[in-house]
Amino acid sequence: MESKVQKMKKSTDVAEENDGVTAEKIKFPLYVFPETMKTVDILYKSDNCSSRTEFMEKAIRFYCGHLLNKDSVAAEYAAPQITAITEGIVKGTEQRLSRALFKVAVELGAVSHMLAAINDIDDETMVKLRAMCTDEVRKINGVINFEKAVRYQRSE
Repeated sequence: MESKVQKMKKSTDVAEENDGVTAEKIKFPLYVFPETMKTVDILYKSDNCSSRTEFMEKAIRFYCGHLLNKDSVAAEYAAPQITAITEGIVKGTEQRLSRALFKVAVELGAVSHMLAAINDIDDETMVKLRAMCTDEVRKINGVINFEKAVRYQRSE
């Protein structure tokens, strides 16, 4: 009669883990409720897993990381997760800001060209205006108020 260890050894499978290290997988019976298996079937592809086994392996590692959250192993487990989430958030924000800044730059370019076309400003005045605007934007932290600019221009 074969022992359980011998059966496990006979039913091992060679697999490649995430870091490229080849390791043996152990095959064992798993009993789950039908609802649990339906959930796995629905979700494993959306988690970019190629099989239910890969999904369950990730779920087990996640839960083990959760249980070890007071251990130093948790930092090793959580750091890549937090990094990936943060990178995704930053990248999405960066893309939205880039699109918004592009639109603002286009509008500012159009306004600048219109003003240049209808006004005859000498070079010295233009240099002074740029210096004044640079100082003003520094003081107001970039929050420009049109009404204040109109009042300032009317006061001179």
